[in-house]
Amino acid sequence: MTAALRAPVLRVSGILSAAVLLAAVSLTGCGGGDGDGGAGVDGRGGRSATEAAAQDDFGCLTSEEARAASLTFKSADGTETGAYVPGGASGGGTDAGIVLAHQSDGTACQWKDRADELHQAGYRVLAVNSAGQEVSEIVGAAGYLRGKGAKKLLLMGASKGGTAVLTAAPVIRPQPDAVIALSAPTVYSSMNALDAVPKLAAPVLYMAAEYDESFGEDAKALNEASTKASEHKLIYIRGAGEHGVALLDSVENWATVQAFLKKYGS
Repeated sequence: MTAALRAPVLRVSGILSAAVLLAAVSLTGCGGGDGDGGAGVDGRGGRSATEAAAQDDFGCLTSEEARAASLTFKSADGTETGAYVPGGASGGGTDAGIVLAHQSDGTACQWKDRADELHQAGYRVLAVNSAGQEVSEIVGAAGYLRGKGAKKLLLMGASKGGTAVLTAAPVIRPQPDAVIALSAPTVYSSMNALDAVPKLAAPVLYMAAEYDESFGEDAKALNEASTKASEHKLIYIRGAGEHGVALLDSVENWATVQAFLKKYGS
């Protein structure tokens, strides 16, 4: 199935117009830039975030976990977005922050186990519970983590979430320190990662399975288009068909992802 055929079944639009993204600068704080003179979003002043406890269980949290680790932050367009944040608003993590973006068939729960593991490894983790404005949500989540003191910023998304982090990354100022996309289609709804990745200077890791419909070929195309990235790496898993977060059920694949995060998040 091609990306073009997948798009019509979507329920929501993912990317904001350029005008809305530029307006988001005033909501999340102006960035320091990365030398290309473009407008973007930094968020180190923390103005993008609210700390109202959402206490949403997202379908998987216990009531205690929801009280401690469910909160809302402001997306780049100013709307409140839910998130699972191990350690809560005031705790957890040190210098490196990780934004996690889920698939179209999931919620923040899709990342819970990995989010907990990454938190235990010392990262400040925010798993977005998407309401459908994916790029705005990723930009706002980046601002939230930087506003909490994260000196390094890492983005990781699966399937639709992979397209979202790839599309959002060049908008964020300064750009993230690294991006990981698992089974990301080149195009999802109005998000076009194939147009975005040539502008991405950050190192990027792509991972996809050979027998996962057209996602393996999409990963190849995205990797080839990442000409500006300081490192672009493709893990193409032959003989497999796992999709998105399911790729990380493999001990070897998860170890590869963790090594990439450590390389650029330390």
